Amino acid sequence: MAEPAPDVTQILLAWRSGNHDALQQLLPLVYGELRHLARHHLRKEREDTFETKALVHEAYLRLVDQDRVEWRDRTHFFGLASNLMRCILVDHYRRKHAVKRGGNARAVDLAEAEYQASTEWKDNIVALDEALTRLAAMDNQQARIVELRFFGGLSIEETAAVVGVSPATVKRRWNLARAWLRRELRGK
Repeated sequence: MAEPAPDVTQILLAWRSGNHDALQQLLPLVYGELRHLARHHLRKEREDTFETKALVHEAYLRLVDQDRVEWRDRTHFFGLASNLMRCILVDHYRRKHAVKRGGNARAVDLAEAEYQASTEWKDNIVALDEALTRLAAMDNQQARIVELRFFGGLSIEETAAVVGVSPATVKRRWNLARAWLRRELRGK
């Protein structure tokens, strides 16, 4: 009888314990889900300047280069992967549209950003990222919830599992964070 394949959590724990061979087993198990995350992040990106495969590979390389992360489970891994993809895209956009290259980043309302995400997402991402950084300084959990919901595309229930709170708490904190971000992005 064939031995069952180890799950992502087991591999991450083995890797954390110093088993560097575990890293070879990890990529085949997580690649499909990383591609799904990358497609979610890139679905708003109209330009073909960043491909799904490139985003997955860049995120994976950064993930496996994490020496200080205490991997807990697969949820933790994919939460961090979503965060890294967001950072990669923001950095990519900033480099591409820097002021010295004629960039035109502007502050916008979060509702407007969500509504026009398919056409103006690239202009809004920098303003939203900066506002999220300010929110994280005040309330890291709210910023994490926004990141997982908006950038990661997670449901209320999935976000609750990642953050470790009830779905009701996620709904409440999501609404508070969105209201704060709307006000912040309007510049009031």
